[in-house]
Amino acid sequence: MMTKKKILMIGTGGTIASKITPNGLDPQLTSEEILAFIPGISEICEVDTLQICNIDSTNIAPDIWVLMTDTIREKYEQYDGFVVTHGTDTMAYTAAALSYMIQDSPKPIIITGAQKPINVEITDSKTNLFDSFLYAASDSASGVQIVFNGKVILGTRARKTHSKSFQAFSSINYPYLAIIQDGRVISYITKEKAQAPRFYDSLDAKVALFKLTPGVDSEILSYMLERNDAVIIESYGVGGIPSAPEYRYFEVINYWIGKGKTVVMTTQVPNEGSDMEIYKVGHELKSRVNILEAYDMITEAVVCKLMWILGQTQDPARIKELFYTTISNDILY
Repeated sequence: MMTKKKILMIGTGGTIASKITPNGLDPQLTSEEILAFIPGISEICEVDTLQICNIDSTNIAPDIWVLMTDTIREKYEQYDGFVVTHGTDTMAYTAAALSYMIQDSPKPIIITGAQKPINVEITDSKTNLFDSFLYAASDSASGVQIVFNGKVILGTRARKTHSKSFQAFSSINYPYLAIIQDGRVISYITKEKAQAPRFYDSLDAKVALFKLTPGVDSEILSYMLERNDAVIIESYGVGGIPSAPEYRYFEVINYWIGKGKTVVMTTQVPNEGSDMEIYKVGHELKSRVNILEAYDMITEAVVCKLMWILGQTQDPARIKELFYTTISNDILY
């Protein structure tokens, strides 16, 4: 008989760990208590549990990502894979962050959670958790992914697209890696496993997101750039900036880039990415100012990638080089 793989379940809280209280759902169940709801896991793999926090994922912050990374690095040689239970609201950000902080992992690092607590009658918790262990114990799994509603989503491509239904996450601008159906992993995309992971422990949390809306004052963008090291402008369509002189966007962006700030242009549109060359409002800005463009990267990945990059360097040339370096298929064109 083949030796069962050893998987470490790392609990962080979220809906999957929540109990119903008079004030709403609140994470209270431990990892061991959650695991007790799916005794069939013992037929798939050996599981140990570890609780690093028990919080609503709204409270997730970069320091928790560092703690997750440190925990996985400390336990890496002892286990064949990892399953992180997490709240859904910031799960896509965590998946992206871990994709940059733990690169080229030959072992799977699976993030999952649920839209309903595990201790209620109708829930997706048990299926998502079972599927996550099934995938983590498979020979094809490696790197950081989200497993949810029978789908395996690359960590740099996941977005929460439904707030309540069980099909909470979608893969943006990239296919699903696999599906899990009838207790079987059906892989669509596999890649050669790296020899060893590369861990990083430095993040710069001073990265902000500015959502462009009609008539919004450029002074708000200026304020955000003053207080942060990088700002991502989430523009309309393929990307651009209001060009009428009274808006003063060009002046604001040019000024703060001159002060060493990083500005990235992305799009509010979920699919197909940006292309600032198409319209004059984007072309003029990109041709005259040293602004970066996200292309097919999703906003969650852009935020976390900038935090990771700025944690390594403040050199503008190096920032640009790293931003356009493809990591875990986060940017393809």
